[in-house]
Amino acid sequence: MLAEDTLPKLLLRNAGQWPDDDAMREKEYGIWQTYTWKDAAEATRRFALGLASLGFSEGDKLAVIGDNRPQLYLATVAAQSLGGVSLGLYQDSISKEMSFIIDHSEARFILAEDEEQVDKLFEIREQIPKVEKVIFDDPRGLSVRGDPWLIHYPEVQKLGDEFGAGHPDHFDNGVAQGKGSDIAILSYTSGTTGNPKGVVLTHENLISGFREIARSEGWDHNDEVIAYLPMAWIGDYCYTFTSSLITGFTISCIERAETYRRDFREIGPTLFLGPPRQWETAGTNIQVRMEEADWLKRGLFNRFMSIGLKIEERRQENLPIPFLWKVLWWVGNVVIFLPIRDIMGARRVRQAYSGGAPLSPDLMNFFRSMGINLKQLYGLTESAAAATLQPDGEANSESMGKPVAGVDVKIGDNGEILLRGKNIFTSYYKNEEATRESKNAEGWLFTGDAGFIDAQGHLKVIDRAKDVSKLNNGTLFAPQYLENKLKFSPYISEAVVLGKEKDYTAAMINIDLETLENWAERNNLAYTNYQDLSQKQEVYKLIREEIEKINARLAQDKELEGAQIQRFLILNKELDPDDGEITRTRKIRRGVIGDRYGEFIEALYNGSKNAAIEIQVTYEDGRVGNFSSFAEIWEVSNPAGLGKANP
Repeated sequence: MLAEDTLPKLLLRNAGQWPDDDAMREKEYGIWQTYTWKDAAEATRRFALGLASLGFSEGDKLAVIGDNRPQLYLATVAAQSLGGVSLGLYQDSISKEMSFIIDHSEARFILAEDEEQVDKLFEIREQIPKVEKVIFDDPRGLSVRGDPWLIHYPEVQKLGDEFGAGHPDHFDNGVAQGKGSDIAILSYTSGTTGNPKGVVLTHENLISGFREIARSEGWDHNDEVIAYLPMAWIGDYCYTFTSSLITGFTISCIERAETYRRDFREIGPTLFLGPPRQWETAGTNIQVRMEEADWLKRGLFNRFMSIGLKIEERRQENLPIPFLWKVLWWVGNVVIFLPIRDIMGARRVRQAYSGGAPLSPDLMNFFRSMGINLKQLYGLTESAAAATLQPDGEANSESMGKPVAGVDVKIGDNGEILLRGKNIFTSYYKNEEATRESKNAEGWLFTGDAGFIDAQGHLKVIDRAKDVSKLNNGTLFAPQYLENKLKFSPYISEAVVLGKEKDYTAAMINIDLETLENWAERNNLAYTNYQDLSQKQEVYKLIREEIEKINARLAQDKELEGAQIQRFLILNKELDPDDGEITRTRKIRRGVIGDRYGEFIEALYNGSKNAAIEIQVTYEDGRVGNFSSFAEIWEVSNPAGLGKANP
C-alpha cells in the first residue's frame, strides 16, 4: 500500500476507496457534469502519460491558467505524478504579469483553458522562449490553428493512451517513487512591494497543515465545497483541491463568475471559504436587499439583527445569554435569517471561513448574528495557507484563532508574528537572499505581520508590520484595521487610509458602484457613469455620514480615538490590479498608491478643497492611456473633539 504522502498517492487512494463517489463536478451549458474518483484518477493518468510522450519529465514545470475546471486541477497532479512541478497563474493577469512568472519559473509546458488565455500567450511568445507546448482545453473562438506550439487537451490524452500501451507501468511507477519531500507546486506571491516571488512548496508542506485542519474541523468525504476562487491563489489550491484529496469531499466548479450565486444555491455547500472581499460583497448585498424591502421586513431584520449582535457579543465575552434573547433569536432565525441564508445558498453551510487577510470585526459579527458559523483562519503562501484557526465555540471577531496542530507560533521582540512547522515553505525559487531574509536557520518564518497572542492563546493580527506606525499625536496607526472598518459600509468597496507620521488620519475612497446605482435610482439621482456618480455632492454627503459612524465607534476606544478620519476624497477611478494599484488578491500596493496619487495625498494634508492629477491606466484590451482624475476633499466631524485638520 502506498504511503499517503503526496497528492497523486492521495488521488489513487480515493479512487480505490470511493471509486464511484463524486469527486468533482463542472457546470457546462447549465448542466452539472460529474467526475467520480475513478474517473478523476483515469483522466489524470491519461494526461500524465500524454505529457510524458511530449517529453515532460522529473523537475519540469507545468503552468496552468484558467477558471476552476476539473481537468485543470487534475493536470497539476498529473505533472506531479511524473516528478514534475505545477504552478498557477491568475486568469485575469495581463500579458506582462504572465510573462514574468512563466519565464522566471522556467515552465516548459502551459495548460491554458481557452482562447482568451491562448491569445495572451501568443502576445508574449517571444518573452517565454522556454515554453515548448501550449495545451488548450476549450477550442471555442480559437483563431490560431495548425501552429505546432499548440496542442488540444484531448490530443494529449490520445498520446497518453498510445504511450501507455508501450509503457504500462510508467504512471504507477512515477506515483510510487514520489516522496513527501518532493516539490509539488510553485505558488507566486501577490507581489505587494515588487515582482512576485515563487514560493517552493513540497507535498508535505501542502498536506500537513490541512490534514490537521480537516481532522479538527471534522471534514469528510460527504462534505461539499464550491470552487470559485482563483486556482493560482494558495488558499484555493490548499483549501479546495488539496483538502479534497485528503478527505475525499466533492468539489463543484462554477460555470463562470456571472453564475456564481445561482450555482452556489444549486450545490448548497457544507463548507465555504471566502476572502474578506467575498464576505464584504455578500454583506453589502444583504444590506441593500434590506434597504429595498418593505418597512415590515426591514424593521424585523433590524430588530432581530440587534438581538443577534448582542448575543454574539456576550458569547465572545463568555457571558451568560438571557433565555428570552435565545427565544427571540430563534424566532428571528425562522422568520428572517433562515430565508436569507437560503437565498445565499448557505442553508447547509456547517462551517464557513474567511482567510487571506483579517476580516472586519463588524462584518464577522454581522454574519455570525445571522446564524452562519463564520470563523477566521490565518496563513500565508509561505505557510501553505495554514497557521491558525478558530475552533468551534471559540470564534472571535478580534482574533485569528489558535495554532493548527503541528504549527508553532511566537511573537518576535519587535512584535512580528513568526511561524514554524512542516507546512513552512522550502525556499523562494531562484532567490536565496529573499529566503534567508524570510526564514532563519531554526526554521522560523518571518511573516511580516504584527500581532500578539492573547490570554486565551488566540493570535491577534494588527496589520502588516511595516505599515503599523503612529500619528504625530502618538495614536497607534494600523491602516488595514481602519480600512476594514470603512469597507463594512455597503457604499464603500475599497479604501486607502493615510496617517503615518501625519497630524491626523485621512482616506481615499472607492464607492461600491452596484450599491450606489441602486441608491441613486431610489433617490432619483441622475448620473452618466462611475466617474460622474462618484463626484456627486449627494454621494459625498452619504460617504461622510458613513465615516462619521465609524468615527463614533473609534471615539469609544481610548487607543484609537485619535485615529478618527478627519478628511477624505472619493476617487473617480476604481483601484485596479492591471494598473498595479492592488494585487490580484485585492491587497493594496501602498508604494504604488503613494507614487500615483501623491498630489491627492498632499492635498488631503495641506488644506486644499480639491485636487486634480493625470495618471496612466491600462484598459481591458491592454492599451495604455492617460486618465484625468479630479476629486473634492471634504471634512469629517469627529465626536471626540479632536483638533481640526486645517487650522
